[in-house]
Amino acid sequence: MPYVNIRITKEGATPAQKLELIEGATDLLQRVLNKNPATTFVIIDEVEMDSWGVNRENVVTMRAREAAARAAAKLGDKS
Repeated sequence: MPYVNIRITKEGATPAQKLELIEGATDLLQRVLNKNPATTFVIIDEVEMDSWGVNRENVVTMRAREAAARAAAKLGDKS
């Protein structure tokens, strides 16, 4: 009885996208490990971006920093 937990940042994944993740994980376990899809559980947890950390900062801060760097680079390209 496989249990798969997928965690993604809460950014508006559609029901169709979530279903595709569930189907894909289920198909993978069936193909690779011959697991029964009827007893394969897939849970998707959506985590707020300020609760997801990478390299000592949350995703909100990281993306703001990256956007600022891209904007600065774009300004530099114009000069």
